[in-house]
This record gives sequence, structure tokens and C-alpha cells, in this order.
Amino acid sequence: GPGYAPGSQEDFIANTQGDTIYFALDKYDVDDQDRIILDSQAAWLRQHPQTRVTIEGHCDERGTRDYNLALGARRANSAKDYLAAAGIDVARISTISYGKERPKALGSDEAAWAQNRRAVTVTVQ
Repeated sequence: GPGYAPGSQEDFIANTQGDTIYFALDKYDVDDQDRIILDSQAAWLRQHPQTRVTIEGHCDERGTRDYNLALGARRANSAKDYLAAAGIDVARISTISYGKERPKALGSDEAAWAQNRRAVTVTVQ
């Protein structure tokens, strides 16, 4: 079989359009590309009804720590609200904001910043 356990993060990534959606500067709205990814996440979650997830909200390095913690929370909640609207029980979804504390890409240019403005859905093992 595949080299991962059913319901694991590896299963999630292999069988969805991805675990991450991205945002424009200072934005937290879900765009068309995000919807494709989140729809695939919702479909996977319907197939794995026992699996819970945490959605991590992240920001780029610009702005204050407090501003980015709040923006990261809005980003995580945008993803949560979308999954809830797609029929996923909100009791299965928690959110956390890391603000700018956990960049995926290092660097102080738009290419790095664009990768860091994100919400990541992580299965809870």
C-alpha cells in the first residue's frame, strides 16, 4: 500500500490539492485557487470523519507582532469557516495563529513573503 497511515498528514497531502492556501498582503479572504484546495480538503475530511485538524494562520514578516497574530487568526478562521460551510463539523477544526513567528520561506522579498502569507491545515494525530 501507500507508505502512510490512513488519516495521517501524509494521506491528507497525497489525496488533496494541498494543505496550504495563500493570501494577498494584509488580506484574509478565500480566493478561487484557495477554494479548489479547500474543497479538496473538505472532501478528504468527509472520507475521514474521525480525523480532526488544526488550521495554522501565518503572515509575512512585515508589521508588528500583534498585528500579525490577529491577521493570522483571521486567515485560519477564513479557512475554518469555508470548511464549515462545506459541511465539516466545526468541532473537528481548531485554529491557531503563529503570526510571523514561523516563516516557511526565509528572505525579505515578495517571493518569500508570498509563501509566508498562508493557512496550513494539519491533521491531529
